[in-house]
Amino acid sequence: MAEKKRVTEATKAWTTLITNTKYLSGLLTLDSSLKKHASKYPLVALYTDAFPAAGHAALAARGIPAQRVEYLLPSAGKDYSADPRFYDCWSKLTPFSLTEYERVVQLDSDMLVMQNMDELMEMELDPPSMAGKGKRVFAAGHACVCNPLKKAHYPADWVPKNCAFTSQHSTPDIAQTTGPDPAVGPLGFMNGGLQVVNPSKEVYDLIVGHMDSGAAIDMDFADQSLLSDLFKGCWVPLPYIYNALKTLRWENVHSEIWRDDKVKNVHYILAPKPWDEMDAEGKNVSKDPTHAWWVEANQDRLALEKKAGIKLMGFE
Repeated sequence: MAEKKRVTEATKAWTTLITNTKYLSGLLTLDSSLKKHASKYPLVALYTDAFPAAGHAALAARGIPAQRVEYLLPSAGKDYSADPRFYDCWSKLTPFSLTEYERVVQLDSDMLVMQNMDELMEMELDPPSMAGKGKRVFAAGHACVCNPLKKAHYPADWVPKNCAFTSQHSTPDIAQTTGPDPAVGPLGFMNGGLQVVNPSKEVYDLIVGHMDSGAAIDMDFADQSLLSDLFKGCWVPLPYIYNALKTLRWENVHSEIWRDDKVKNVHYILAPKPWDEMDAEGKNVSKDPTHAWWVEANQDRLALEKKAGIKLMGFE
């Protein structure tokens, strides 16, 4: 169970999981982008014991609150050697346990906020008293199940015809404001990068119980597999703009619905990350336009930090 150490007076917060410094520049730029777009709520870094002292120093230098959480793993889980990042993903279920907060919006550290999205802190969800028995347990965006990179270890049914976003190709205007009904495709699968949560001990107990039931041995995508399975038909689908997977913008994926000016939060799923595609001077070398957005935001952050006298440690 997560350590209940209060790090901020806020009753609502953005949270992001950090286990190592590989994603630290992403976290720092995510925090900067939330502040740039005038969010009223703090970003709290949820760190595990593996997070090093240098990382803590980088957070402290920028006044980013941090909170220790346990590293979650099922008692019997799937072999993720083909995609080791999924071992860390179980710990992204922790926000459901943070009952010291009224509302938590979990964000992945490889995200960039493009517009204010504080309305997620106010949207209606089931209250904790419903103990996970309602139809609005949490909110999230859909996963794209098109498998555009044709990864061999992805499920065989991850194809465009089964993707919820495909159903919106003919109604792009609606796609900017309304998420597809999970029942529109056979999978009803959410993406774990952004989760809007009313923390609840009862809901968290359901999650941990399911995680340790033996079901996790067949869960290809860790936390998002679990939530999609346990709460099938009981989560609120958000429009893509809140968890705009960078691959959606690609031709022959879901470019039909993507609108640059509507996107509120870009999610840099899959490798390489934007910080992997910079030259020695920190300039963008990627052909993906969304990577250029992140690099520009990162440069803006570094310029502000230089003015503030924040010393860099080499991985920011």
